[in-house]
Amino acid sequence: MYKRFRDWCSEVLRIPGDPEPPPGDEASTRLFRAAPNFYLYLIFLWAMRTIALVAILIPTEVIPLVTAFDWERKVRAIAFFDLPLPAVIFSIAMIWRLFALGLVRLDFEKRWYLVTDRSLRVREGVVNVREMTITFANIQNISISQGPIQRLLGIADVRVDTAGGGPSRGDKKEGGESLHTVSFRGVDHADQIRTLITERLRELKDSGLGDRDEMPTPRQPAISSGEPAVIGALRELSAEASALRRTVEIAR
Repeated sequence: MYKRFRDWCSEVLRIPGDPEPPPGDEASTRLFRAAPNFYLYLIFLWAMRTIALVAILIPTEVIPLVTAFDWERKVRAIAFFDLPLPAVIFSIAMIWRLFALGLVRLDFEKRWYLVTDRSLRVREGVVNVREMTITFANIQNISISQGPIQRLLGIADVRVDTAGGGPSRGDKKEGGESLHTVSFRGVDHADQIRTLITERLRELKDSGLGDRDEMPTPRQPAISSGEPAVIGALRELSAEASALRRTVEIAR
């Protein structure tokens, strides 16, 4: 059943296929995925949101429905279109939460973290797909963060900040995500990922290689229109100095 749901979502939501490796040597590509415990973490967040929604709907929709329900019409009220408005609202909310539960698993499966010798690429999301590619030449900071539940599950987030990744409001997307920051969310080998990126960043700097698009173009020396005349005058001065030196030597 889930396979049908996944295929349907992939077609309706236009979810892209597997991402291509980022720029760099394909032989050096390392693929990282979110840990299985990250799926439990997402389920926990889904459960918390569902409980909060039910806590709002029960006093506002369910209790008024039960107290004011016309029990003489309960047989005819079995049809969905004949249900009272509070029952319709509650039913739609529960159907949406079940749909969101399916999206949780799909979101877990559609997370990709790719690292090559020159760059990295992160893709996440199902409804709103977010894919970012960062070259090592632009990386400024690599950090690891863990919340209490993440520590309990043995997972962490690896955050990579690039140039311009400060708290500028103009560089924020919806939800407060920075355009200069990517995260390897829910991995159980955060230290390994940070070490790998750090080592490849050091190798890139030691080799003197960087992003070719950002490497400075050698400047050509400016040629002045009067340069030939200056060169000629210097040659004449040199010749005169040589002749003067020979004259002095003969006089001795």
